[in-house]
Amino acid sequence: MSQDSTATTSAPSPAITGSAKAGALASAIAWPLASFAVLLLAWQWFVPIAGIPEYILPVPSAFFERLWTDRALIFQHTLVTANEIVLGFLMAAVISIPLGYIIVSVKLLEKAIYPVIVFFQLVPKIAIAPLFVVWFGFGLFPKVLLTFLLCFFPTLVASMTGFRALDERVLYLTRSMGASAWQTFRYVRVPAALTYIFSGLKVSAVFAATGAIVGEFVGANAGLGYLLLRGTSFLDMPLIFACLVALSFVGILFSYLVDGLEVLLMPWQRKG
Repeated sequence: MSQDSTATTSAPSPAITGSAKAGALASAIAWPLASFAVLLLAWQWFVPIAGIPEYILPVPSAFFERLWTDRALIFQHTLVTANEIVLGFLMAAVISIPLGYIIVSVKLLEKAIYPVIVFFQLVPKIAIAPLFVVWFGFGLFPKVLLTFLLCFFPTLVASMTGFRALDERVLYLTRSMGASAWQTFRYVRVPAALTYIFSGLKVSAVFAATGAIVGEFVGANAGLGYLLLRGTSFLDMPLIFACLVALSFVGILFSYLVDGLEVLLMPWQRKG
């Protein structure tokens, strides 16, 4: 038998590879769902046995029922919070990633500007949230701004680390081969930095929901944070937990979107 025929017979068929990927995807979805199901069943079973009243800790069936009966109201406020999360996150990404490259490229800026950025980052964002309400009112902008500030620094630091990670000898090699500055940036610097950038974006995706909710806690007339405060005022625990479920769903969906973008922009890291 020839070498070519041996290589052909030893290679896995596309059908086998596709089924393996489908099995891995199903496993990645099934195990978290099973874990959540066990947790909720244990919660549903434990609360009545322990004699915990509903106004302290409702059972999952109560707040899932509330999530369904008030789905229109909760969905309306979820859209408001999701809009704040997306706008603040995108603003942070659009500003911090190019700024990270500029700071790394110009050493004078790194010495002059970066310490100032670190100083302002040390100021607690939650402490200045009431100032945003005083300055900008109860509209959308204060929540987006607070979300932006929470997402900005992790993305900036990750971007700076990524643009620094490239070996200088690679840059000497590209210059010796006649590559332009744009070609070096597009085909060498950005791909080398993407792993670090997406690490920062994943951290920022978690902070984004926190920024939006804190901004709504301080002053808002819409959003899940506003709805949570309203439920707390009336000790409406099923509503509170229904809002927490909706917020968790938004966070999970947003996290998966960032992961999907990473797979799309970094095909060389795909498994299989």
